[in-house]
Amino acid sequence: MKSTDIRSGFLEYFRERGHRVVPSSPLVPQGDPTLLFTNAGMVQFKDYFLGIQKPDSPRAASAQKVMRVSGKHNDLENVGPSPRHHTFFEMLGNFSFGDYFKEDAIRFGWDLVTRVWGLPASRLFATVYEKDDEAFDLWVKLSGLHPERVHRCGEKDNFWAMGETGPCGPCSEIFVDLYPDRPEVGWEEGTDSGRYMEIWNLVFMQYDRDTAGILTPLPKPSIDTGMGLERITSVLEGVYSNYDTDLFQPILAATADLAHAKYGADAEKDVSMRVIADHLRAVSFLLADGVIPGNEGRGYVLRRILRRAVRHGMRLGFEEPFLFKLVPVLGEVMGGAYLELAATRQASMATIKAEEEKFLSTVANGARQVQEEIERLRPQGASTLPGAMVFRLYDTYGLPLEVIREIAEEERFQIDEPGFRESLDAQREQSRKATAEAQNRLSALREVLRGHAELTETRFEGYDRTELIDVPAEVVRLATWREGAPVRVSTLQSGQVGVVILDQTVFYAESGGEVGDTGEMLWEGGRARVVDTQKDQGGVFFHFVEVEEGSLARHTKVLLRVDHERRLAIQRNHTATHLLHAALRQVLGKSVRQAGSLVAPDRFRFDFTYHRGMFRQEWEQTEDLVNEWIRRAVSTEFVWRSYQEAIAAGAMALFGEKYGERVRTVNVPGFSLELCGGCHVRNTGEIGLFLIDSERGVASGVRRIEAVTGGYALEEVRGQRAAYGELVTRLGIRSGDYDQQLQKADQLRQRQNELEAEMRKLRMQLVSGSVAPSGDEELLVDGIRVLAREVPPAPANELRDMADTLRSKLGSGVVVIGTRSDGNVSLVAAVSKDLTTRVKAGDLVKKLSAIEGGGGGGRPDFAQAGG
Repeated sequence: MKSTDIRSGFLEYFRERGHRVVPSSPLVPQGDPTLLFTNAGMVQFKDYFLGIQKPDSPRAASAQKVMRVSGKHNDLENVGPSPRHHTFFEMLGNFSFGDYFKEDAIRFGWDLVTRVWGLPASRLFATVYEKDDEAFDLWVKLSGLHPERVHRCGEKDNFWAMGETGPCGPCSEIFVDLYPDRPEVGWEEGTDSGRYMEIWNLVFMQYDRDTAGILTPLPKPSIDTGMGLERITSVLEGVYSNYDTDLFQPILAATADLAHAKYGADAEKDVSMRVIADHLRAVSFLLADGVIPGNEGRGYVLRRILRRAVRHGMRLGFEEPFLFKLVPVLGEVMGGAYLELAATRQASMATIKAEEEKFLSTVANGARQVQEEIERLRPQGASTLPGAMVFRLYDTYGLPLEVIREIAEEERFQIDEPGFRESLDAQREQSRKATAEAQNRLSALREVLRGHAELTETRFEGYDRTELIDVPAEVVRLATWREGAPVRVSTLQSGQVGVVILDQTVFYAESGGEVGDTGEMLWEGGRARVVDTQKDQGGVFFHFVEVEEGSLARHTKVLLRVDHERRLAIQRNHTATHLLHAALRQVLGKSVRQAGSLVAPDRFRFDFTYHRGMFRQEWEQTEDLVNEWIRRAVSTEFVWRSYQEAIAAGAMALFGEKYGERVRTVNVPGFSLELCGGCHVRNTGEIGLFLIDSERGVASGVRRIEAVTGGYALEEVRGQRAAYGELVTRLGIRSGDYDQQLQKADQLRQRQNELEAEMRKLRMQLVSGSVAPSGDEELLVDGIRVLAREVPPAPANELRDMADTLRSKLGSGVVVIGTRSDGNVSLVAAVSKDLTTRVKAGDLVKKLSAIEGGGGGGRPDFAQAGG
């Protein structure tokens, strides 16, 4: 069986048994900052298990994209040497939300593995939690396995929990014997050696654990199962290593071709090729889901994985970017199941290539940094790079530890690895604490404001109106803050700030880059100002309010009034982002896709994938195209339909976004069609005017446009016109037309350049002795000629030239020049090459800058300081 058949066969098996087949959620968990990446199939169903959301179907099945590169699931260093460890993999799973339980979960698992996939029972084992007699008996009854082949295991291996508190329960695993032709061995020996390999984990969520550790049976026990596609494929294809399956072999073959090598001929090179194959998958899927290489969070993990792949490429002899060339091969292997790979291929290739070039340059520059540190330490008799210094090279310059070690060894230096690990652990601990604090705040807010299953989704009525007066909304829940912690209350008094949950609302909650609405709530004898609107994954809206008059109690009927002008401005900007997206794809090509946005009333920000900056002509073409569709005054169409129907109609889905079964499409007929739940103008003419303020890079392969529309755009045009008028007046070039004014400005600039050149010439003459300054003095110290001189104020580059000129005139000696300007002091020291072993310019300026209350440094022969 091939991997595509195994994946589709699994999903079809459960579809036939009443499960709704759900598409994989993005690798970036939606609305859950407690997770860096989606690390299990159940993540997208977490709120169903917690009772926060009600599922559309009580049964589901999925093939989920998974990343495990952080926390207890950090497999990064094992990837390559191990035949079965991966950063990215697919998890097949079936789920029951209070529907079937242990008996059906075991029956489905055994039937699929043995009858459908044909694995003989003689190769299989099962495990259960040591206290789970029910599961033990079911395995013996349903599978026919001899009781000795059903093993009881402890809590560490066979009891699963979502966290320290909350849903949990025993689990059961199916194991396969990888060498059935050999004599069987004991259970511990077989599992420890890897001969008996786990292929499927069935989790029976049947308890709720409280803070005291007490387990209470859940009213509706649930099922969560997970099976790695790569593992089961290796078993069904009859190979030992996951890398020998059809999921990896084409990538490994392509890598070997590029490296002029052969996979399987050299053990060390094989490890590097496996690293590249695995990391290519992780990098490509992260990029497809909207993660951008960066220096923190998910972007940092992406960059680290990509650079590890490049580093292993260097071991194979690659000196130029190569990883980006493998992206199309991955598309051939997995593109049929994951359409986002094809849609983002060009953008991903451009980003990967740019990151490769950047890293290769980083290695070269970082190597110089290591060399400089070694040269600095060697005269002191040192032979070890301190751990803190190694961490700085690793963290600041992005230099891998292996590269630092290799350079150090070439120079007969060692590195202080324990010290490095200490610095690294300190940074990780700081990051862990910050993450834990964010998790605790989120959990407290959700617990207090929402109360889990007690609340239903807030009904949103705000697409067609910004007031709710005829049918008032009812207050469902209230909360405020005491000593920084949220607490539920029955009443909010005048002067208090808090959160209000209503049964219905016209306030749009922040989502999809669009900021939340503001406005006011009115009730008999009272008024509250709404300062923000947010919502959780379950669709419950949180209205953040400040009570200005009266008191607000639960069940009060309130009238709602959104700040209408602010909403209109937001709608103009949101529709403009759709027009801009379509225009960019016309001007720059179909590889452009949205990578993020911020839609506020006064401006909007639009991030998109592209490999270079826009030329002025492209900027203007884009601006013209958007404004053309604004002038056409096209009516905007909004349609609710199934996700499949929307995609079939050509709607653009934003990768990284999570969509439900039914989606809303926003259509500007003939130009733009996107999935979007935000607020928009009814007619493009309402936008009025569109102006691009700036376009710049924000990450490798990602550009950012900031723009304004409507009245804000008009204000900007007027501001620019006023600034231009003031500028020509101050320059004295008001007379004449625009071209004549530009010509006069050029003449002024040319004259300024001539005067600055003349000033530079005079300053150099003054310093070099053509014009002898008064008070000049040359000293002789321990046989070394020393010249210290104050010079007229000059730019830094001229000060360097002056010092170099004076050093040349001395021949052998030390030069220190200084200048003062606007309360600041600048110093430059220059030492002739023959004296750098006795006097170092860098040490000299450090001592001098300490006197003048500043700082500086540099090379042994040349250094600068300020104060």
